[in-house]
Amino acid sequence: MKLKALVSALGLTLAAQAATAQQTATPEQTAAMLLDPAKIVQPMQDPKAAVQTMTSLMDPATLMILMQRGMDPATYTRMAQAGLSPDILRAYMGFLDPAMYTRWLAAAMDPNFYTAAMAPMLNPNVYLRWMTAPVDPRMVQLMLAPLNPALYTNWAMAPLAPANLNLMMAPLNPNLYTQWLAAAMNPQTYGVWGSFLNPATYSNIPNPFTALTQPAQQPAAAAPAQPAEKKPAESKK
Repeated sequence: MKLKALVSALGLTLAAQAATAQQTATPEQTAAMLLDPAKIVQPMQDPKAAVQTMTSLMDPATLMILMQRGMDPATYTRMAQAGLSPDILRAYMGFLDPAMYTRWLAAAMDPNFYTAAMAPMLNPNVYLRWMTAPVDPRMVQLMLAPLNPALYTNWAMAPLAPANLNLMMAPLNPNLYTQWLAAAMNPQTYGVWGSFLNPATYSNIPNPFTALTQPAQQPAAAAPAQPAEKKPAESKK
């Protein structure tokens, strides 16, 4: 029984390492996605993206990057700019797509999904990285950041930054509302349900009242039969 348990634990460890090796999102990409209001819905709409995000969050490097960007006022400026973009409407309209719920239903019945979700917790390297995180140079810089006067200078000068001034003037730009109106009227914004808003969908439906409004076509009269041509009689010699 002990040998069997040892083999099972070894198999789970190898599976966890293999699942971690298949991770494609880097800590920088995960942090950028979580700080973008238009892209943070991706893990909610795709099970594969959810597993990658959970795997990245188990890495202390991702949390270090999030903490580092959280102390930069430009991060919140970019988040506000993304919140004013019509792309956020297209992103959140994805929750109306029935295919999203189909993907999650299929993932809920797939054992590989649960194996991939538990893989970071079974990987010993994850716990080793957390044990060495306090002596990581990036963590040391984060702990010494409150002692840097430049941090407070950046926050004090943030209201005068050109990006923030443009952000405050954005509600006065008519193009902002034009872009939102165009995105709201675009059937592609709503995915599958957008076909109900597309006039071309109804133009392909045959009109059953066409036969009542158009006169019936009379059958064409048959052409009169032509008499057969007589061959000239051959002259007798």
